[in-house]
Amino acid sequence: MQFIAKVTDISKQRSACVILAVDDKDQLTQSGSDLDKASHGSLGTLLKRGDLGKAAGSTQLVSLLEGAAERVLLVRTGKAPVSQTEFRKLANASAKAVTGLKDATSYLIEVSVRDADIEWQAQQLALAAGLAGYKFTRFHSEAKPHPLAKFTLHAADKKQLSAVQKGTDLGSAQALGSNIARELGNLPGNLCTPTYLASEAKALAKKHPKLTTTVLDNKKMESLGMGAFMSVAKGSDEPAAMIAMQYKGGKTGDKPIVLVGKGITFDTGGISIKPGLQMDEMKFDMCGAASVFGVMNALVEMNAPVNVVGVVAAAENMPSGRASKPGDIVTSMSGKTIEILNTDAEGRLVLCDALTWVGKFKPSVVIDIATLTGACVIALGNHATGLYANQDQLAHDLIAAGETTGDRAWRMPLWEEYQSALSSNFADMQNIGGREAGSVTAACFLARFAEEYNWAHLDIAGSAWTSGAAKGATGRPVPLLLQYILNNK
Repeated sequence: MQFIAKVTDISKQRSACVILAVDDKDQLTQSGSDLDKASHGSLGTLLKRGDLGKAAGSTQLVSLLEGAAERVLLVRTGKAPVSQTEFRKLANASAKAVTGLKDATSYLIEVSVRDADIEWQAQQLALAAGLAGYKFTRFHSEAKPHPLAKFTLHAADKKQLSAVQKGTDLGSAQALGSNIARELGNLPGNLCTPTYLASEAKALAKKHPKLTTTVLDNKKMESLGMGAFMSVAKGSDEPAAMIAMQYKGGKTGDKPIVLVGKGITFDTGGISIKPGLQMDEMKFDMCGAASVFGVMNALVEMNAPVNVVGVVAAAENMPSGRASKPGDIVTSMSGKTIEILNTDAEGRLVLCDALTWVGKFKPSVVIDIATLTGACVIALGNHATGLYANQDQLAHDLIAAGETTGDRAWRMPLWEEYQSALSSNFADMQNIGGREAGSVTAACFLARFAEEYNWAHLDIAGSAWTSGAAKGATGRPVPLLLQYILNNK
C-alpha cells in the first residue's frame, strides 16, 4: 500500500473515497462542510435521513453523483473531543470500511482528540489502514482480493504537513512490520521451519547493506555449550538455528538494543505432549520470532538511525526417540544445570541459552518476546502483553510505547519470593515452578540468565494470535517494539 500525506482541497480531491467525520450532533468537520457546499448540500440531506448509526465508530459508505470524489465514508465520532481509545476505534472502523477500494483519502485528522497531537493521529490512521489491508491468501486457490492500493492523509496546510508526514511514516512502518509478522505467524509448520526462517533472514540482509545476518547451526550451538537449547531441538528431524540480524543504522560504537524472539516453529509439547484440540495453533509458537522479523524489516525500510540486533532462537519441539524426557538434566550455555520436569516448557530452554549468547553484542537493553505461558493468557486475556523487567525505567518506557500505539502491555511482578518455586533436588533449577503464578515463575527462570544487562521479557501468549472464526496472527507486539526503539534512538 502507498501512504501519502499532503495538503488537499476536498472539493477537488480525486479519490475513490473520502473519509469524513460526523459528530454526535450530525455536524461535519471543516472539510466535510466544504464538500457539502460543493455538492449542493447532499451530505446534509444524507445525514437528515438518519441512516448513519448513532454509536461512535458507525460508518456509512455512499456514492457521490457530483464532485471529484466517487464516494464518501461518513464516520460517527461521538462527542468531541474524543479519547485516544475512541479515535483508534474510528481509525479501525474507517480502514475496514474502505478495504477493497482502489484508494481513499482520510480527513479524520480534523477530529479533536484529548491529549494527542496531529502526528499521533496520523500515525494511528496509517497503522489502522495498513493493518486492515492484510489478508493471508498464500494458499488460497481462488482469486486474491485487492487491498486498498493508496491511502492519503489530509493536512490542513504546509505547516501541519510535516507532522502529518512524520506520523504517517511511523504508522505505515508499524503496519508493514506487523503484517510481515502476521504472514510468518500464519504460515504452516511444514513450510515455516527454522531453516526457512534462516533463509528469510539471509534474504533480508542481501537487500539492505546496513544489515548482516549470521546463523548458528546445531553443530556450532553444541560446541558453544547450548545444552538447554539443544535439549529441545534434538527431538526433531528439522535442524535448529540461532539467527542474528545486525542492523547498524546508528552511530558506530553505540550499544545496540537486542531483541530475542522465541521461534518454536511447531510445538507438540515433546514427550509431555499437548492435547490434540487446537494443536494446529501451535504453529503460532514462533510469533515472538515473527515479531523480531517484523521489527527488523520495518527498521531497514525506514533507514532508522539506530543499532538493533534481532535474534531468533528457532527449533521444533517434537516427540521422538531422541527427545528429552521429564527428569532429564541439561547444562545451559551459562553453565547452570536444569532439571526438565515438563518438556512442554521448552520456550524458556531455548531462550535461556539465547539470553546468555547475546551478551556478546554488549547490549544497552535486551528484550525477549515469547509465546511463553498459558498462565499469562489466564491472567491478562488477549488485551495486554505480560511485561517483566529487571529495571524500572525500561518497564516504564515499554509501557509508555504500548500506550502510544494501543499495543498495550501490563507489568507483572518479578519478585525474589517467586524464585524458590524453581528449586530442584537434583540440579541448579527446574524448568517449571508449578501451576501457581506460572507466567511469573517462567519469567523468573529467564531472569537468571539476564543478570548482566537491562532486560525485559514480553509474554505474548495471549496477544500474538486470535482463535475462532478470526483465527490468525496479530502482528503484536511489533508496534510497541518499534515505538520503544524509535523513542530511545
